Amino acid sequence: MSSTLVRRLLWVLLAAGILGAGVWWIKKPKPIAVVAVEIAQGKVESSVANTRAGTVEACQRTKLSTTMGGRIEVLAVKEGDRVKKGQLLMKLWNDDQQAQSNVASTQVETARKRMAEACTVAANAEKEAQRQSALLAQGFISSSREEQVRSEAQARRAGCDAATSDVVQTQARLKATRVEQSRTVLYAPFAGTVAKVVGEVGEYSTPSPPGVPTPPAIDLIDDTCMYVKAPMDEVDAPKIQPGQLVRISFDALPKQSFAGTVRRVAPYVSAIEKQARTVDIEAVLTPTDNDPRLLVGYSADVEVVLAVRESVLRVPTSAIQEGNTVLLAGGDGVLVQRTIKTGLSNWEFTEVLEGLSAGDKVITSLEREGVKVGASYVLDSKAGSK
Repeated sequence: MSSTLVRRLLWVLLAAGILGAGVWWIKKPKPIAVVAVEIAQGKVESSVANTRAGTVEACQRTKLSTTMGGRIEVLAVKEGDRVKKGQLLMKLWNDDQQAQSNVASTQVETARKRMAEACTVAANAEKEAQRQSALLAQGFISSSREEQVRSEAQARRAGCDAATSDVVQTQARLKATRVEQSRTVLYAPFAGTVAKVVGEVGEYSTPSPPGVPTPPAIDLIDDTCMYVKAPMDEVDAPKIQPGQLVRISFDALPKQSFAGTVRRVAPYVSAIEKQARTVDIEAVLTPTDNDPRLLVGYSADVEVVLAVRESVLRVPTSAIQEGNTVLLAGGDGVLVQRTIKTGLSNWEFTEVLEGLSAGDKVITSLEREGVKVGASYVLDSKAGSK
């Protein structure tokens, strides 16, 4: 074989190799850009949160109505007013009851005067009876005379007792008229803010009869003491105890969280929806120098902290797959799978007991297409490692 032929054959083989390498390069799977988090130590909490939005409630709130209907004569407050305990809120027309009360008051005064007169006469008669008894003992009068005077004194005393009873009776009548008057007025049972007023002066106010819901005349709120009431899943209820720490957030105050404690856990299950049975808890904010200004009715979320572990190896919870497995960025540029043993967990982090070491890079971009065991990867430079 001539040298020319050999050189041609070598060139053909070289061209075929280059062509094959080019085809292989073109068909070679491209590395997938992934986001990885380097495993390190930190704090992990176990917590539970409410299933539906909670609500800010007032420690004291009362919806007041008069115990009898009538025309509104005095409306002493308006919505938003702050009132003191015992302050007049509303009064119905009750001139007829006031007239009856005046009559009863006059009768009491008259009865007292009659009692004073009758009891004075009775006292004098008793003194006279004592004097007559002394005269009888000395033989100056007859026994019939002494008996007559003593009987008259007893009668006078009975008249005094009857007059005293009349006073008690007229006082009871006066008290009854005042009770009737109290049924037409509303006073603040505690200091607070008027949230709602139903009715205007001159309108007829009607109390709510049994079985017929009627809006209250005055809705009074004590906004100096408030708490958050939140429904928790019945499965989580046994884990929650009064005194546990909570984090409270409000829709009206976004991107803020406030520390608090569990005040009360309801001793029963609410079954508003058959498939969503819940247990209500009450949580209060821990007092600080910068307490938020809350309004009754704010929606709120409560996260109850069940346990806390400090300085433990942790992995983002979103990186854990079914079967407690995670994908790691292997040193040879290929994704590998690792089974781990976990401890405390929440929506953000999970404690790692076995299977990972500090510095391992766990893949968090599991939603990207092609991210699986054995796939080639490159770290996403835009996302970067955290």
